[in-house]
Amino acid sequence: MTMRNTKLLATPALILALTACNMAPKYVRPELPVPETTAAAGLAGPGEGAAGTVMTVSAETAWHDFFVDPRLTRVLQMALDNNRDLRIALANVEQARAQYRVQRADLLPTVGVTGSAAYQDQPFAGSTGGAVSGRTDTYSASAGVSAWEIDLFGRIRNLSSAAQQEFFASVENRNAAQTALIAEVATAWLTMAADQERLRIAHDLEQAFGQTLELTRARFAKGIASELEVRQAQTSYDQARADIAASTTRVAQDRNALDLLAGTALTASDLPSGFPETDVTLDELPAELPSELLLNRPDIVAAEHRLRAANANIGAARAAFFPRISLTAALGSMSLGLSNLFGSGSDYWTVTPSADLTIFDFGRNTGNLRYSRATYDAMVATYEKSVQSGFREVADALARRATMADELEAQVSLRDAARSAYRLSDARFRAGVDGFLVTLDSQRTVYSAEQSLIAARLNRATNMVEIYRAIGGGLN
Repeated sequence: MTMRNTKLLATPALILALTACNMAPKYVRPELPVPETTAAAGLAGPGEGAAGTVMTVSAETAWHDFFVDPRLTRVLQMALDNNRDLRIALANVEQARAQYRVQRADLLPTVGVTGSAAYQDQPFAGSTGGAVSGRTDTYSASAGVSAWEIDLFGRIRNLSSAAQQEFFASVENRNAAQTALIAEVATAWLTMAADQERLRIAHDLEQAFGQTLELTRARFAKGIASELEVRQAQTSYDQARADIAASTTRVAQDRNALDLLAGTALTASDLPSGFPETDVTLDELPAELPSELLLNRPDIVAAEHRLRAANANIGAARAAFFPRISLTAALGSMSLGLSNLFGSGSDYWTVTPSADLTIFDFGRNTGNLRYSRATYDAMVATYEKSVQSGFREVADALARRATMADELEAQVSLRDAARSAYRLSDARFRAGVDGFLVTLDSQRTVYSAEQSLIAARLNRATNMVEIYRAIGGGLN
């Protein structure tokens, strides 16, 4: 290869070394528009939960370590493997990755190879004065680049950076979808467990109300009880029957919801038969969380990536005010015979640089720049709102948790007291000491207390799931 060809090949590398100008503003992360810590102020001491226990579990605990019930973890894994919404989110990531690769490719020249042959037969004057036919065959082969934009002012690099940040945002959107899916599946599973427990209680009380109804009818037949007491006993019994039908429907709907979330039909061994006696999640998380922890939430990370993309787009809009310099170059060989195509003296090269600068665009570039700046301002506000929303979600969940232990303890005590009152009133009724209304009222109080206790246990369990989701969850 000749020296001039070597210099030609080195030209693009020299140009690349000169493309160091970047018109994008220096990115600075906005200050967090929230307090330094999230805590249920006045409800729990530093480092203590509602019950006064030291909380040590990291907020980055992986989901398969946070959820400790084996049936629930199996359902969660099936959802991660089969849920269609999560598959859509993953496909969106691949789309963004491909778009980034397409945009990044503009930074480098596209090298092409061409080959051609031309056959020409035309008459010319012979030595005797007559016309003679002659044929000329021309062959050529070349490799080169066509209209490669030399990114002196960073327009293409900023567009590539923006596409990369959008790709990163799509990854975080997928992570946010996974975190939301885990929380939704866990909540649906716990809801089904609570409805199964309500169904069991309804069956138990139906039996108790049925015994009371039979006893009241027998007393009415002997003239001891009135028809009013029979009708009152009948209403409680029928209410229990109606609750059984409603709870059965809810359990079936809960099963359908879990099947949809899991993306497959679940087996009975994966489903709860009642509310678990032990916790299905780890029960210890920090009572106070630094606000910087919110920066790990996938939705907030995605918002910052979109903010970075908007910042890069400002640089691309600024670069549009400067000339666009492009280069077309080719290196090849040409000869009149195919056998001599790559012979000595047949090589050639061409270099055609060009510059394009818009003089009058009637405000197009200015409008694009203003649009990019306005988009950046909107992304700043979006990012700050995401942080504020995340802070509130965590603070609300912690505030709810701070009083939940006392509420649950009160509901247990209320249920136990209602059971004791029912046993005493039933015994006094059977002994003829008290009237039927006292027993009927005690039965209804027990039923209400059992339902309230289930609701309190469900709230406590789902509160831990909400805290886990609010702080961003674990994705390992």
